[in-house]
Amino acid sequence: MHVWPVQDAKARFSEFLDACVTDGPQVVTRRGTETAVLVRIDEWRRLQAAARPSLKQLLLADSARTDMLVPQRGKARRRQAVPLR
Repeated sequence: MHVWPVQDAKARFSEFLDACVTDGPQVVTRRGTETAVLVRIDEWRRLQAAARPSLKQLLLADSARTDMLVPQRGKARRRQAVPLR
């Protein structure tokens, strides 16, 4: 994996992108700290699919995941009552 300072990645983006396609993931640093990674789209999709739990995993999980699936109640704005004259 090659490490690119953000200035070089910006200045030589085509080369940066080509290196990702031919050599694999490329790391971008900002002020010496690893900040981001550029990966091929097929690798990204594989990682996304692996990170998402299947329906079977959700149903068999010990802990409930309703906090992610159901929005909190009572957070909707209500209309103000208009007084009758």
